[in-house]
Amino acid sequence: MQERVRQLLASQKVDTGAVIPLLQKVQETFGYLPQEAIGQVARLLKMSESEIFGVATFYAQFRFTRPGDHTIKVCLGTACHVRGGSQIMETIERELDVKAGGTTKDFKFGLERVACFGSCALAPVLVVDDKVYGRLSSGKTKEIIAQHQ
Repeated sequence: MQERVRQLLASQKVDTGAVIPLLQKVQETFGYLPQEAIGQVARLLKMSESEIFGVATFYAQFRFTRPGDHTIKVCLGTACHVRGGSQIMETIERELDVKAGGTTKDFKFGLERVACFGSCALAPVLVVDDKVYGRLSSGKTKEIIAQHQ
């Protein structure tokens, strides 16, 4: 990983104003900001790791843990909640042994809760990567998970 980060950073503009673009490039490559990469960015810019981490934690766009290969987002907005969105979330958590906001041990799935997708007529709704699934039941949810394993 260190060599990949070194090569990635070698082609970038190097000054303290480049912190965000450098972090974006690292995250674009790895899907998150590994601790080793933060250290390398800090050394490249002659800044402390805590300064780099401070910048990265200020912006919601940066992740510090490896995401899953597939992202499952479960809507828990009003319409979805009323129509069983919480049961859909519980089914996924149980089937994949992961909690909302986490990633499965094999990094196959990341699970997120979302306030609203704007697909209330299809409630309850979940999205796997970019595909929307609506009018769900626990059984349909298990089938969707199985399709992506």
